Amino acid sequence: MARPREFDEERALEAARDAFWEHGYEGTSTRDLVKYTGLTQPSLYNAFGDKRALFRRALEHYLDHTLRSRLARLEDEFTPALAVTAYFAEIIQRSGSDIGQRGCMLVNSVLEKDQHADGLQEAIASELAEIKGFFHRSIVAAQKRRDIPKGISADDASAHLLTLLLGMRVLARIGPDVELLRSAVEVSLATLGLPRLREAENSKRSK
Repeated sequence: MARPREFDEERALEAARDAFWEHGYEGTSTRDLVKYTGLTQPSLYNAFGDKRALFRRALEHYLDHTLRSRLARLEDEFTPALAVTAYFAEIIQRSGSDIGQRGCMLVNSVLEKDQHADGLQEAIASELAEIKGFFHRSIVAAQKRRDIPKGISADDASAHLLTLLLGMRVLARIGPDVELLRSAVEVSLATLGLPRLREAENSKRSK
């Protein structure tokens, strides 16, 4: 009979997430994970597997509590077109208040070369596809509502918005220039016929 675990798995996972988020996958050593979680190396790997498996669990935890919950809330609260704009408004706000410039854990992972060596590329690509999927279904739904022009390709628009998002998150790590981010987003929103940032911000304040 297996012995029950004598630690809080959720807290350990949060601590591992913070280690990877702070140092990156490549830069996080086993010693770092032991330090952050307070667990011994055998306990850590018995519970979560090797470093790659632990990183994937930590990334999933991060996405569940940030990206996925945010997308579900936006799709519930706003029209499809306004949900996209509100998403970017929140990213700009978070980038501007990211004093430690940790950025987005998912985007940080995209930039690491070690993801290729450790077979994480497919997993990370799958997570990015979730964001692109949100953009795609929002564009399609907005077109059905006639909120944006039908002549715009939903595939092209969602790819463009994902590229914009990745660029924003990288720029924010260099230095959170909110006005620069707003300018870049406003051009894309106008090109795609989506609501402007001010409309999303005013809508949030009125709720």
